[in-house]
Amino acid sequence: MLSKIMQDALNAQVAMEAQSSQAYLAMASWAEIQPGLKGVTNFFFKHADEERMHMLKLIHFINERGGFAVVPALQQPVLTFVSVKKAFEELLKHELAVSNSINELVDIALKEKDYATHNFLQWYVMEQMEEEKLARDCNDKLEMIGDDKSGLYLFDRDIMTMEND
Repeated sequence: MLSKIMQDALNAQVAMEAQSSQAYLAMASWAEIQPGLKGVTNFFFKHADEERMHMLKLIHFINERGGFAVVPALQQPVLTFVSVKKAFEELLKHELAVSNSINELVDIALKEKDYATHNFLQWYVMEQMEEEKLARDCNDKLEMIGDDKSGLYLFDRDIMTMEND
């Protein structure tokens, strides 16, 4: 059985994952109307779906542990970006915030002596390590490219395989 403190903290994470999905969906929509960014567009659509799955995983866990998962109201995400580089900077910033939030959840689970939740959250800890690395790698490549259009072309073409590196 989840404590009220743990349930509330997990529901806050549900909201964060849902907001992440919305943010990446907005990035995908923006990228889709930019010329030549099919790879970036697909990357952000895929990440929007992944964040939604992270949210659903939390919802199921909360409910299965005797809690009540709350479907959150969402804020309007940022809709436009001045460049691909700026969109990916936002991606990294967002992933770092999610990692911090997951770490807080782990801390709460330990303080509550809720070892089942602690164990469940280890998947998110590992997932966030991967997400942060991917976001950093994308930002590093975009920093290296600078304003080079041919470099952006190659980045767009290669982005879908970056996740498997």
